Amino acid sequence: MYAEFYGLKELPFALTPDPRFIYFTPSHTEVMANLHYGIESGKGLVVVTGEVGTGKTTILRWMMQRLDRTVLVAYIFNPRLSVPEFYQHVATLLDVQKWETKSELLLELGRALESRHSRGLRTVLIIDEAQGLSPHVLEEIRLLSNFESNTAKQLQIILTGQPELREVLNNPDLRQLKQRIALRCVIKALPNVEETDRYIISRLLVAGAERTDIFSPAAVDYIFRCSEGIPRNINNLCDNALLAGFAAGETVISRSVIEEVAETFDMLPRMSSAMQPGVEREAPANAFTSAGRAELWAAGNTANENDKENARSIPIEST
Repeated sequence: MYAEFYGLKELPFALTPDPRFIYFTPSHTEVMANLHYGIESGKGLVVVTGEVGTGKTTILRWMMQRLDRTVLVAYIFNPRLSVPEFYQHVATLLDVQKWETKSELLLELGRALESRHSRGLRTVLIIDEAQGLSPHVLEEIRLLSNFESNTAKQLQIILTGQPELREVLNNPDLRQLKQRIALRCVIKALPNVEETDRYIISRLLVAGAERTDIFSPAAVDYIFRCSEGIPRNINNLCDNALLAGFAAGETVISRSVIEEVAETFDMLPRMSSAMQPGVEREAPANAFTSAGRAELWAAGNTANENDKENARSIPIEST
């Protein structure tokens, strides 16, 4: 509706996890490096956590698009599964056939993983929203992590979820699974107004924007305060602000428009915002296609250069 009015070829702030719109903050780059290293090095179990809306699913889809074709990926996005349903999903996604019982499935799966591993091929099981997994399914995941050679895991397992996943894994009954976690990392929200500004501009450019000053500096400042740097909240505010601006005939979104949208969606700034925990980083290796690696490292270099620059001052307009 508003795309043509603002010189856009498509909507820039959709809430769907479109990998084309991914924006690499230093946090996202470090998480991707951990995933890259975990898969390439056969580390086994990797856990990624982050607040709702920080881009966990988007980064997974970006990664899966760039994995080499020798990597077989099973992606489960519905964690509300019973143990039989979980194994049915695994068998279907990894093309394991001719089984009726759990023991037969594990036997056939073991043969398939051994065959792929002996030929230098990798197999990855990714489970999104893993904080919703039952303890029984998590115990089965521990059993799957036992597939290994003398030097590497034959099945790489990636669990992603909200911060509650860390609490789930701290359950004493799951201590054996917790001990098998090789890498942990956290996706953080955007840390400041400057990073929020770059995020908004990045999405506008992907959407074909002819100009990048659609949001005033004061509007960007207020977007950061209302969203707490969470990309999904930023998208929601920006999308509805563009709609409101279009209806009002405003070519530049002012802070007052953001205030109206934030009030409508109960997103007015809180008195204080808690800082999110940092990311534990491991050295990256090689698991992606050459094009995928080039994109990752280019994104990382850009993020590092942005960190080294003095943050540009964003004036606050009066309201």
